Amino acid sequence: MKALTSKEILDKVSDSSVFKGTADVKKLFLLAILAGAYIAIGGFASTMASYNLIADPGTFGLGKLVAGCVFPVGLMMVVLCGGELFTGNCMMVIGVADKKIKVANMLRNWVIVYLGNFVGAMIVVLFVTYSGQLDSSEGLLGAITVKMAVGKVNLDFGRAVVLGIMCNWLVCLAVWMATGAQATVSKIFAIFFIILPFIIGGFEHSVANMYFIPAGMIAATNDAYVQLLGLDISGLTIGAFIVKNLIPVTIGNIIGGGVFVGMFYWLIHRK
Repeated sequence: MKALTSKEILDKVSDSSVFKGTADVKKLFLLAILAGAYIAIGGFASTMASYNLIADPGTFGLGKLVAGCVFPVGLMMVVLCGGELFTGNCMMVIGVADKKIKVANMLRNWVIVYLGNFVGAMIVVLFVTYSGQLDSSEGLLGAITVKMAVGKVNLDFGRAVVLGIMCNWLVCLAVWMATGAQATVSKIFAIFFIILPFIIGGFEHSVANMYFIPAGMIAATNDAYVQLLGLDISGLTIGAFIVKNLIPVTIGNIIGGGVFVGMFYWLIHRK
């Protein structure tokens, strides 16, 4: 079947916002838990595949490439298996602009899905840490997990916002292209090649960070991981996680997906 045009994708995304904005709370929350878990699984798997390369400055770029090749599986599962992902739902602004739903419907969805995504991500965090997987390579995976979390909570607020914008601009474009693709393999390719530069570029995804930072915080309780790379974990706190990363990155994600994808295409095709 022929792929949808950009205007047809806009119509489809607009129509989907009606379900998203009015769906049963329990159904939304369960779908959001699944989506958060899928993204977290992609995050863990990408780190597992690349941590040895990332640990060496000489192969850091190659490590990011490997991570970028693995991480897209998370969004593939969300799109193809079903799930409600906050970052993709930032495009619900299209439904609001088309007056199919109210702002209150959109915000209701965002709150429910955001919380569900966090629960799903935390389930994977607990599974990964309890399973002992972070002990891989004599604790190097655990050390890299802590290092990643430390880096994320030490971003400047403005930089975190910009990295969030760039991230969800790409994530929503991946969802946009997958929506327009008709065959399963086409959806997979659409997601893979758009998410790849997001990971390589080191952009910030609020839901992915619901895995990366809590996993790093728990790993930081193991002195062996911290000492392996001589890390300073003094700033790795719940407050820093929320204020210095989650809030600015979420703001950036809303702008990236809602404005640079949703409103841009709405203005192009509706106005």
